[in-house]
Amino acid sequence: MLSIITAAEAAGLIRDADTLIVGGNGGTGAAEAILDALEQRFLGSQGPHNLTLINITGVGAVTEKGLCHLAHEGLIARVIGGNFGLQVPFMRLVRDELIDAYNFPQGVMSQLCRAMAAKHPGVLTHVGLNTYMDPRQDGGRMNKRTTAPLVDLLELHGQSWLLYRVPAPPDVAIIRGTSADEDGYISMEHEGTTREDLSIAQAVHNAGGTVICQVKRIVKRGSIHPQMVKIPGFLIDHVVLEPDQMQTYGTAYDPARCGETRVPVAMITPDPLTERRVIARRAAFELRPRDVVNLGVGISAMIPNVAAEEGISDLITLTVESGVVGGVPGHAREFGTAINPRVILDQAYQFDFYDGGGLSCAFLSFAEVDEKGNVNVTRFGERRDGSGGFIDITQNAKRLIFSGTMTGGKFDIGVENGRLAIRRDGAFRKFVPQVGQISFSASLAAQRGQHVSYVTERAVFELENGSVTLTEIAPGARLEEDILAHMGFRPRISPQLKDMDPRIFRSGPMGIAQSFKALPARPRKVA
Repeated sequence: MLSIITAAEAAGLIRDADTLIVGGNGGTGAAEAILDALEQRFLGSQGPHNLTLINITGVGAVTEKGLCHLAHEGLIARVIGGNFGLQVPFMRLVRDELIDAYNFPQGVMSQLCRAMAAKHPGVLTHVGLNTYMDPRQDGGRMNKRTTAPLVDLLELHGQSWLLYRVPAPPDVAIIRGTSADEDGYISMEHEGTTREDLSIAQAVHNAGGTVICQVKRIVKRGSIHPQMVKIPGFLIDHVVLEPDQMQTYGTAYDPARCGETRVPVAMITPDPLTERRVIARRAAFELRPRDVVNLGVGISAMIPNVAAEEGISDLITLTVESGVVGGVPGHAREFGTAINPRVILDQAYQFDFYDGGGLSCAFLSFAEVDEKGNVNVTRFGERRDGSGGFIDITQNAKRLIFSGTMTGGKFDIGVENGRLAIRRDGAFRKFVPQVGQISFSASLAAQRGQHVSYVTERAVFELENGSVTLTEIAPGARLEEDILAHMGFRPRISPQLKDMDPRIFRSGPMGIAQSFKALPARPRKVA
């Protein structure tokens, strides 16, 4: 008999010192009603206390919702997570040394769910070598109070590997679906992602724990087509009914995000021509026909909008690490989903493909770049973002394009009359002598033959022979005053230094479709 309970009753099942796994991915898949009820229970002095939290990636709307509900001292004692960037209040607990904090790559976290389900000792992988995941650096530890090692460096058949250990047996899972039948069989027909909720449920069930699933509706026994069932009913202990469950943090329900309908790409409104769109436009010039592409958060997530405006979306395959393949990926509160997806995979399978080198190219953000070309996106200033899928992707994609503004902080930069207008620059440098944490290792990229670029609104750099090389400059930008003066090192300047394409700085489509179609496809294997 299906156990249907309230969100408050679900929160009451979590005990002091439990290990809690929370599903969700970016702006989608969070059991919002249960997380809110758990927060209200804690704030009402009813506990629980000192939980170990496992989250596969960032879940929230940056400053609210999702795992922001759990950002309270005393509620969480330890976190093992893939990312904290979408749950900014949570970062304070990490930064202020109030909790033990581990950050593992998002793909590793997803694959750890399968390892926990099968009771394997951990995930053995090359992902994370030569970065802060490597125990020769930080071992994935995000603050000073976190000392216990959870990552081991192993030598096997003459090659170095990292073993990410399985955490303590999980006690409670909070996951989400669309429909539950009267026996607890769960489908996800309105979900924009399917994540690793099945593996989470298997892991907690096999550990003797409690699996709680939030759904929009209850349907008749056996009425869900077996190919639509994502989680069998014997894995579900309790269901929380939430008819007002949002599809994402920005959308109540869009049938084009779960494959129920398709909408014309022409309906997608172009983003305004800001400095961020300038970067996304320039980055899009690195695409090639038949590319299989990953897009990160931030500016990189704006590239699908450019591809849609230029009419080249159907000539490439855009993917998101959440498991979405095809369509036009969303960003901001829609990140993790896509309009018109062709396939929605469980996330761990997406990372199997990524880790094996299947991506043609990847577009990601940067917070810091140093003179060797290393990139930091994970720990800088007051932020403790963690890696998300960044390390899995950057260590394995054949072509990498890092995107970001030249400087950080408050600035006033725009486009005027087809030229970049820098009215007020940012207060701090992002190109520094040495990054604060190595999220991407340039030396490892060189060993693997990856081609690497760094795209900003005013300049483009390439990683050439172990050094950052300036190759393009924006119209309206001055070499010394606007570029070199804002770098903590002097880059090599290419003898073929040229202007960025002027079409990037003009409103309306750039008209690149015809020339794009004539480009050769990227080789499948790196030379």
